[in-house]
Amino acid sequence: MKNIWAPWRFKYVIQEEREEGCLFCRVAKEQDDEKNLVLYRKEHCFIMLNLYPYNNGHLMISPYTHVGTLEALHKEERDEIFETVAKVCANIRKEMSAEGFNVGINIGAVAGAGVAEHIHVHVVPRWAGDTNFMPVIGNVKVISEALEDTYRRLKKYQY
Repeated sequence: MKNIWAPWRFKYVIQEEREEGCLFCRVAKEQDDEKNLVLYRKEHCFIMLNLYPYNNGHLMISPYTHVGTLEALHKEERDEIFETVAKVCANIRKEMSAEGFNVGINIGAVAGAGVAEHIHVHVVPRWAGDTNFMPVIGNVKVISEALEDTYRRLKKYQY
């Protein structure tokens, strides 16, 4: 197996560095949006970049309400979240020329939810050729833009 140097992931990987409590509740309460990579706050939800993205522009839309299922949300919350998904896709398509998107919700730990107790939607931009020889042969995914640069590019939009 080949190794790739990614020291920025160390604080995520080691157990003792993991924060207590709910990531989304903490970010919702804090006001340091740039530090937390929060792009926009709405009445019922907020948008934040994923600190460990699968692709450039990978972001998450989270309700302020701490629930683990869609049916536990109020209709207004669900409506705003999915309207926000549409606006996010339009803005990323415009700014980053995304050709497609993976949009998903992992509901429950058995479905792969990393934060199972607080539902959130992942939006992952895709481009033709973004799966190239690196992940297929080298088992390595290349993220070609720094999070800070992606944050600045997407922060300017209204959602």
